[in-house]
Amino acid sequence: MTWLVTSLPPALRNGWALTFGNGIEMPTRTSSTVLYDRPHRQLRRFDRDTPATGNPVLLVPPLAVDASCYDLRPGQSLAQFLLDTGRQPYVIDYGRITAADRDLGLEEWIDDILPTAIARVSAEHGGADVDVIGWSLGGIISLLTAADHNELPLGSVTTLGSPMDFGKNILLKPVRMFAKFSGGREITYATYLFGGIPGLFVQAGFRGMSFSRELTRPLFIARNVADTEALARMEAIDRFIDAMPGYPGRLYRQTYKQLIVGNQLARGQVRLSPDRRIDLTKLSCRVLLLGSSADTLAPSATIAPGVDILTGAAEVEFTDIPDLNHLALIAGPQARHTTWPRIHEFLG
Repeated sequence: MTWLVTSLPPALRNGWALTFGNGIEMPTRTSSTVLYDRPHRQLRRFDRDTPATGNPVLLVPPLAVDASCYDLRPGQSLAQFLLDTGRQPYVIDYGRITAADRDLGLEEWIDDILPTAIARVSAEHGGADVDVIGWSLGGIISLLTAADHNELPLGSVTTLGSPMDFGKNILLKPVRMFAKFSGGREITYATYLFGGIPGLFVQAGFRGMSFSRELTRPLFIARNVADTEALARMEAIDRFIDAMPGYPGRLYRQTYKQLIVGNQLARGQVRLSPDRRIDLTKLSCRVLLLGSSADTLAPSATIAPGVDILTGAAEVEFTDIPDLNHLALIAGPQARHTTWPRIHEFLG
């Protein structure tokens, strides 16, 4: 039976794989080694056969996103790109987030998860500085950690699609206006009820933001039924969305109220609690801010203000990468020719 399927023309073979088979392409991950594995803070080192050059690199995912965002599939793996260009990458994996994690807040990441990982990566390389790369909320958390923990061995922070001024996102204006009227009670009640934002809600929200993709999916398959690579990319994105975990309740309330509605990043002062404030001007390492004007979730206009906010940084650069949506910025097939070379240039 296998021989019969593989002997079919590509269009028929792909049609069979999508309907009756096991899919177009089996998930393939870059080989890695677990250095430690504790709840919501597994640290993995991607394996390489030759000595690395430059600073080690720590990849920081956002919350509610699987760590595979940095290693989606062959040709769409920032981790593999870093290996190929001589670097030694590591990644933090938060695992599943459930209602039992309702009390976890940003402090858990800023004071423990990231500093512990950075210190371990540095120790693995004889005390070398660590270059941190964070996508979306992962980039924001990385900046907050760098600002509040100047003692960490940090060489640089690179963010991708990480807003610094939510007020410049036109699509968020109705949300922010309503929240100011309601006091954010709608989010407070929902996160207390569910213990956070369940993974199913996150997955539905991500698909909703790509509604045109979901709507035209049958047409896309029909047009590309003979294009195995295009269908494999579609399949990888579907698997990635289906694996999205949830948000802890307390962390989501902080993100919603302080960052999105309160827009505290834009003012350079983030108050996590009545007695805890992070001053972004205390960040002192080099910073690269990457965004795309085509990213509706975090357009470049929300990211560029970081150049004027991070005034204590040794260097701050902003680069607009044209025509990429939020996920494509980090893991799209175009990223290898746009985003990743820009990161390589900055790190070099």
